[in-house]
Amino acid sequence: MINISEKALIDLEFPTICSQLSEYCITEKGKHKAINLKPYKSYKSIYFHLHQTEEYKSSALQEKPIPNHGFESVDEAIKILNIEGSVMELNGFRKILNLSDTTNIHIKFFEKHKGLYPNLFRSTQPIEYTTSIVDEIRRIVDKFGEIKNDATPELFRIRKTINIAKGKINSSFSKALSKYSSYGYLDDIRESVVDNVRVLAVTAMHKRKVKGSMLGSSKSGNIVYIQPEETQQSERELNEAEYEEKEEINRILKALTNFLRPYVELLQQYQNYLSEVDLVSAKVKYAELYEGLLPKITTEKEIYLKDAFHPLLLINHNKIGKKTYPQDITLNEKQQIIVISGPNAGGKSITLKTIGLVQIMLQSGMLVPVHEYSRICFFDKILTDIGDNQSIENHLSTYSYRLKNMRKFLKACDDKTLFLIDEFGTGTDPELGGALAETFLEVFHENKAYGIITTHYANLKMMANENPEIVNANMAFDSYTMEPLFELKLGEAGSSFTFEVAQKNGIPYSLINRAKKKVERGKIRFDKSIAKLQMERSKLAKTNSKLKSKTDETQKEQEKLDEINSKIQQKLENYQELYDSHQRMIGIGEKIDKIGLQYFNNKNKKQLYSNVLKVIERENSKRIKQTRKEEKIQREKDKKIKEEAQKKVDKIRTKKKKEKSKQENKNNEVKERPKLNEGDSVRMQDGKAVGTIDKFEKGKVVVNYGVFTTSVSEEQLELVKRAKK
Repeated sequence: MINISEKALIDLEFPTICSQLSEYCITEKGKHKAINLKPYKSYKSIYFHLHQTEEYKSSALQEKPIPNHGFESVDEAIKILNIEGSVMELNGFRKILNLSDTTNIHIKFFEKHKGLYPNLFRSTQPIEYTTSIVDEIRRIVDKFGEIKNDATPELFRIRKTINIAKGKINSSFSKALSKYSSYGYLDDIRESVVDNVRVLAVTAMHKRKVKGSMLGSSKSGNIVYIQPEETQQSERELNEAEYEEKEEINRILKALTNFLRPYVELLQQYQNYLSEVDLVSAKVKYAELYEGLLPKITTEKEIYLKDAFHPLLLINHNKIGKKTYPQDITLNEKQQIIVISGPNAGGKSITLKTIGLVQIMLQSGMLVPVHEYSRICFFDKILTDIGDNQSIENHLSTYSYRLKNMRKFLKACDDKTLFLIDEFGTGTDPELGGALAETFLEVFHENKAYGIITTHYANLKMMANENPEIVNANMAFDSYTMEPLFELKLGEAGSSFTFEVAQKNGIPYSLINRAKKKVERGKIRFDKSIAKLQMERSKLAKTNSKLKSKTDETQKEQEKLDEINSKIQQKLENYQELYDSHQRMIGIGEKIDKIGLQYFNNKNKKQLYSNVLKVIERENSKRIKQTRKEEKIQREKDKKIKEEAQKKVDKIRTKKKKEKSKQENKNNEVKERPKLNEGDSVRMQDGKAVGTIDKFEKGKVVVNYGVFTTSVSEEQLELVKRAKK
């Protein structure tokens, strides 16, 4: 059975998560459940609630989303139902009606779509589906929350009497109003209302002339309000009917209350179900803030978190537009414990809390901010020791408190435990505290517990280096700028950069040097070696980054080439199809031509029709019958291929036309070439030197350049100047 302590939840800030989660609930019951959310007690329950959340998330992609689940609490109504002889008010019935109707809609919806939402459907199975509550309340109460006239025959009769009495009152009052107005007994306002009774506004001087009951007067005393005698009888009838109505309504509500008493447990089920749905809905909405998802849940004892974010940090940073750094963490049988070291403010504690908070959220049925390739198992216990935790009331120092905590750890730690300890062993003498911390770590390892600790102790780093199942890690730190890089590096201990950070913060070098002399040279050398290794790792990381960038570029180029090759291949296939189609058409044409020649010779129409029909039937036997849709697609495909082919043909034709035009121009130039004569000045087409033609010999022209002569063909020469005659 899973048992995660309240201390672990507080240390990892899970109550803050619950508080933020409650803001996305739309019901008071849902908010209460969100605030009091705890990790579930069994693996089966965790699976069930995780898959419920995942199903609700997927509903956004479905055509028919999950119906609304809003309702008002019926706790007060249930209290009244539990008191024998009590009568519920109309508002209580309205709330119960809404609750019952909403639940029934959900039950029917998930019954219909149980293939899409199997786990949400399972949650409705224990709840009885009945329309009795809804039907009975709707029979009595209308959509405005009032008792219907026909709720009972008696109420129908009473309300009919009320309407008749009101009609009589209005009629008799109108007559009296008209009568006394004509006598001039009434004030300008003529009438008013006193205690919901229509009265005549009679001037004080005529009050004795008007028969009826005086119900009041104006502040000045100039007007007296009188109910005319004519309406009093009808008014008494109305009062009696209204009293009867009140009594009948009370009787109806009492009967309806008694009807609902057997359904108290079912109403509690309704309320509990809808509040659970509200919680699931809130989990999905909250997960949208940090792009939460459900990683792979593994039955093997393994944690592999890829691109894991601290949820609270990510939400806060997203609000202000600040970058949040993800972490990659692995825990398995070969790597049970990670010892994280490095300077303060480098992100060690955040990394520790990220792992713990992600684990607790997942075991509470929540989606988490990790990569989809992440793998996570469940733990029965999560033990934490984070923060100072001094206790003045109990007179405990930091170290005393931590020792008490370690005692609990030693008792509880087993192979189904995840422990998270920040600044392991601090609070006492480094030598002695380090030795004790090392012993504790040995016990945790022997018990096969998984865990992560942060420390500055060199002996713990050395222990991790010597034990294959305990792994050193450090938070990357730029040794030149002394700035954290917020990146977890496994396999190597981190330097605390104690003296380097001190120097950066303005501590004189002379004092730092004096401090170094007070420390064992071995410790300084060890820390320096770690720092040097980190610097080398930083250089390697930069080189790897450059290589990766080059690899990515090469990959992109390769993808482009593959895409081009694919397109070329597709075009070749299309052209081949077009060629085959045209060859087939040519073959059919040749057959038809042959048949036509036969008809030309013998003029036998019957043979002609027979031969043509044979050709057509032979070709049809090769065809595959297509639907209209397929025919349309094929036509469009053929059209596209023909258009592409036509474009290529047009390009070739245009090119050939240009070449032909050039050749014609060249031939024209040859034809128009001037005839050369002896003594003409000429030069080679590709040269600059000018010579004189001496003579024409054996189809060649002898050109004299002064120093030498040469024989060339006439086509190679250009005329520069004619010889003088």
